[in-house]
Amino acid sequence: MNLRLVLFFLASIVLMQCKVKDVSMDTAKEMVEELIKEDPEKMELVYPETKRQTVIDDYHGTQIADPYRWLEDDNSDETKAWVTSQNKLTFDYLDQIPFRSKVVDRLTEIWNYPKYSSPNKEGEFYYFFKNDGLQNQSLLYKIKNLEDEPILVLDPNKLSEDGTSSLGGMSFNSSGNKLAYNVSEGGSDWRTAVVLDLETGELLDDKIEWIKFSGMSWSGDGFYYSRYPAPNENDELSGANQFHKLYYHKLGTTQDQDKLIYESPNHPQRNVYAQTSEDESLLLVSLSESTSGNALKVKKEGTDEFITITDKFDNDFNFVDNNGDQVLVMTNYNAPNNRLISIDLNNPSEENWKEVIPESEESIKGISVVGGKLFVSYLKNVSSLIKVFNLDGTFIQDLALPGIGSASSVSGKKSNTEAYYSFTSFTVPTTIYSLNTETMESTIFRKSEVNFDGSGYITKQEWVTSKDGTKVPIFITHKKGLKLDGTNPTLLYGYGGFNISLSPSFSLSRLPLLENGGVYVVANIRGGGEFGKAWHEAGTLGQKQNVFDDFIASAEYLINNNYTSSEKLAIQGGSNGGLLVGACMTQRPDLFKVAFPAVGVLDMLRYHQFTIGWAWAGDYGRSDDPEAFEYLIKYSPLHNLENVAYPATMVTTADHDDRVVPAHSFKYISELQHKHTGDNPVLIRIETSAGHGAGKPTSKQIEEAADIFSFMFYEMGENVNY
Repeated sequence: MNLRLVLFFLASIVLMQCKVKDVSMDTAKEMVEELIKEDPEKMELVYPETKRQTVIDDYHGTQIADPYRWLEDDNSDETKAWVTSQNKLTFDYLDQIPFRSKVVDRLTEIWNYPKYSSPNKEGEFYYFFKNDGLQNQSLLYKIKNLEDEPILVLDPNKLSEDGTSSLGGMSFNSSGNKLAYNVSEGGSDWRTAVVLDLETGELLDDKIEWIKFSGMSWSGDGFYYSRYPAPNENDELSGANQFHKLYYHKLGTTQDQDKLIYESPNHPQRNVYAQTSEDESLLLVSLSESTSGNALKVKKEGTDEFITITDKFDNDFNFVDNNGDQVLVMTNYNAPNNRLISIDLNNPSEENWKEVIPESEESIKGISVVGGKLFVSYLKNVSSLIKVFNLDGTFIQDLALPGIGSASSVSGKKSNTEAYYSFTSFTVPTTIYSLNTETMESTIFRKSEVNFDGSGYITKQEWVTSKDGTKVPIFITHKKGLKLDGTNPTLLYGYGGFNISLSPSFSLSRLPLLENGGVYVVANIRGGGEFGKAWHEAGTLGQKQNVFDDFIASAEYLINNNYTSSEKLAIQGGSNGGLLVGACMTQRPDLFKVAFPAVGVLDMLRYHQFTIGWAWAGDYGRSDDPEAFEYLIKYSPLHNLENVAYPATMVTTADHDDRVVPAHSFKYISELQHKHTGDNPVLIRIETSAGHGAGKPTSKQIEEAADIFSFMFYEMGENVNY
């Protein structure tokens, strides 16, 4: 029966009962209106008509249709009109959710507290970022002494009227009187670099354009940076990024005078990155052809020749520090969990390498040198462990951490005794600690003032058995005393790729879920870096299905152990995690009630043809390889949608995402709307003046988080207690 008819039937009963009990008609009317308000009929969805064209590609003898190829053109009026119609449908649907405004209000409330970054000392000043609470972008301040009143250095909110321009990275020169920083417009990966004189507060005339996937590394009176050639006007956000080059910019000159330092003209799909040692005596050049594995070359100051450490791309080689010609490098070469080696630049061949810190059962995630000591960050069962060593590799002690959670790398100058690190977990907001590297004593530098009491919640780690018998850890967070009756709204989050680890972290956007009796779960599936190189590789190329099997097994575990049910389970992931969600909802549409594929890689046959997509082939493989095509076509979300009922879905993307171009999401939702046979809504939310995620303004973060949580609870038939 139509829900509206049911409500009117119930309303008539209310009126009859009121008449019998001599209740006034005004009171009866209020009761009826409240009844209808509490359970309104959902908006009837009429999806926009999306044109289907006859486009056929031949993949090694297999014909594959691509009817929405026209949506790859993000500049066409037709695509823009389609975006407008899809957004209207989505926001009209979200507008009907009765408690959505309450969620916005609560998120705004809990977001509104001062947030700080760890300070770093440059010259005679300490620099740090601070956000008063709801500012779209955090501001950069400086202080000479920690008890001084902060002095404003840079306000990124003034870079654009709507707060959508953001800092995309920055670098101080060695004397601490110049700051080079990148500006991103609308969330794009493209950057423009400018230089601020920190003594006068004035911008210099220097301006460097079309920087992408690059830091800025100072040497003398200039800095190194990497860039691509300027794109054609219509290819700025979707054209393939090729021919990355390394340049040196000298202050006071124009960009066309910058010196070309390194290029690989015979390898257009090879990126180059620069790093200078703290003493600026060395230039380290890293070359990559994918997201893992790099070649490494070193050039001494005053010389023109590069010394090759390795010219292969099978393993990671990351510079840590140097003492003259002795270079410390963290690598997973012959050590899947990483180790630290010392290389003499005068005798750089492998047989002369010396091991400083060997590989262990725990995976090394980072190494820093502060106060003449090595601080080595490990992951032990996906939680942080920091060990302290002398420079020769002699173990000193473990650094005492507040508990099980995630600690940042210890940061500071290698000659200073003052360092900083931060700590967080699922229910503990980020706290910044000051560390004395001589006594190893930590004191709180800044503590969060967020309006949330984590003492009423619990996080536990449980282990799931995947399809092939592999044990996969998951973190489960919920209110203490939660009843395991299978009715709890649950959000399962995952990533599973590119050697990236999901360790415990505090998230403001998840708090409405926890506060309303929900369960938040993070699955540490294969493809990530939680257990080193082997764990990563077990979720790549022809073994990518392991990633989806791990995630599906995690969902089944939650259901079988009465945390939730298929009617109360949502899944979420972004970028490579968007691929994860897209693949799992196509393989097991019966298992989930709600799905959130965010900025996802969803067309696995064409991903490598856009922007930096070609660099992901190390994890995925490419469809122009016959062997890779055979496994890609089996799980590519776009190509595995069928005429069945799918979970309630809200795809999220952004018009300036030039990392994973929005065409992935556009084509996927079009095919999903075309084939979906059920009553669950399948929608797309397209953010404007935003990109892949970095630098997104606070206002947009709150709006998106509120829409996601509201959609999830609404589709599960839940309400909120605000």
